[in-house]
Amino acid sequence: MTRGFSVLPRRWTTVLTKDLLRVSRAGGGYQPQFTDEADRETAARVIGIYQGHVGETRETLQAALVDVERRASDFKLVRGFAKLLDRDSMFETQAPLPPARTRRATFEAAETVGVVTTDDRQRAIEQAADRLGANPDEVEASLYADLDDRQILTSLDRQWMPSELLAQYDLSLAQTALFDATEVRVRSSDPRQLVTAVKRLGLLYEVRRTDEGRELVVTGPDALFENTRRYGTRFARLLRSVAETASWRVTATIDDDGTERTMTLTDADLSVPGVEPVVEMSFDSGVEADFATRFQSLGLPWELVREPEPLEAGVSVAIPDFAFDYRYAEFRVFFEIMGFWTEEYVKKKLDQFEAIEGVELLVAYDETLGVGEAIEAREQRAIPYSKTVSVKAVRDALRRYEADLVNEAAAGLPEELTPDSDVITLTALAEAHGVSEDAIEQVTVPDHERVGRTLLRPAVLEALEQEIEGGMTLEDTEAVLATYGIDDVSAILSRLGYRVEWEGLGGGTLRESSGPRS
Repeated sequence: MTRGFSVLPRRWTTVLTKDLLRVSRAGGGYQPQFTDEADRETAARVIGIYQGHVGETRETLQAALVDVERRASDFKLVRGFAKLLDRDSMFETQAPLPPARTRRATFEAAETVGVVTTDDRQRAIEQAADRLGANPDEVEASLYADLDDRQILTSLDRQWMPSELLAQYDLSLAQTALFDATEVRVRSSDPRQLVTAVKRLGLLYEVRRTDEGRELVVTGPDALFENTRRYGTRFARLLRSVAETASWRVTATIDDDGTERTMTLTDADLSVPGVEPVVEMSFDSGVEADFATRFQSLGLPWELVREPEPLEAGVSVAIPDFAFDYRYAEFRVFFEIMGFWTEEYVKKKLDQFEAIEGVELLVAYDETLGVGEAIEAREQRAIPYSKTVSVKAVRDALRRYEADLVNEAAAGLPEELTPDSDVITLTALAEAHGVSEDAIEQVTVPDHERVGRTLLRPAVLEALEQEIEGGMTLEDTEAVLATYGIDDVSAILSRLGYRVEWEGLGGGTLRESSGPRS
């Protein structure tokens, strides 16, 4: 039976990248090439391709899109439509067996066989199938089923209409063009709404008086010393707020590879589609995404939250880059990475830090800014960094909260725990009581012996001593332990006085340890 593994929503993929930008530079200007009625047929074809390829591979879907590109007036338009639809697509790995496990078994078999010919390969496949309890055809079907081009399009989250796709494309195209802006000047029929949006997005701005009235001037991503994707994303989101007002005009100064150009947009150019705005993922590619990836890989008792709720900072609003939510209690620590390097920005941030009250806040700052003492003086923990934020430094900062949280959780538990199960892991016991494993370790479990990360009743250990003996294969030993629900094999074998002697790729055999048993 074919099963599905690792459903992959495309929510956070890049949508309109710069290589798909379509602009006209006629007369020295810089105007996005928006869609018109002539593009409706192309939009309908692309929608039809996605709807008609549910149940088929990504490779087949892409081949069909290439055919549409060949007949379209501009291949970038087709690829832009596809990027938007990809956002609402679900792709799934479908295979009889887990692909990673299948590859591991097949490669091990291949080393044993010594694959040179096609027949050798078939013998390795058959040997892997025997190990996996499957047939060779299932191994073949599963071996590389998790590659991108072999994943299956299983569904679309919403049913697009051509008019909606055109409207979303135009908005996303304009947003992408704004990533190269150094400054944007906005006039709107609802200036209060725009100022609120700018504050919420954490953009650098000022309000200027002109002969035509007040004008909101927002610093663009390209004006910063270090152009960051996060700021660019927030900046692009502003366009949606602008377009939601009844009457508006945007004049943007664009850095077009060193040439300064002007882009003008009005309420006649764009309408707001009935879906959320689609822009690039809001990580700073050099600092924030790197930190998030490394932090999340550690499996710590803290959940990383991207762009949490705004914090009141006097008359302004601050939106930290991240928050850390402790998994076992209602406790949040905010985390800001100072990633924009203008002098005005630094001053504004320091002023905001001073005005923020009633929350825990960690601040990572580029050590070249020299603002560590100023941050500490405002009662926030300062973490200097160069190029990348030290996960260890952040981890150490969180530990000071963790110790108190663990002690509070342990204090709320009975002095002794008596689980019903003969065998239970520390993880399972902690989950049952809604606390961390560290908290569980502070409590006595008198009816069980701890072996590694597993708690066992003495009777279980006595039974294992009778069932496990030297000379058994590791595979048979694991099968015995599995009947008791034990997967911490190494710790249990060490407790029973055995070690594993490996014999090439043929598996392991139990031998008695030279040292005494625990």
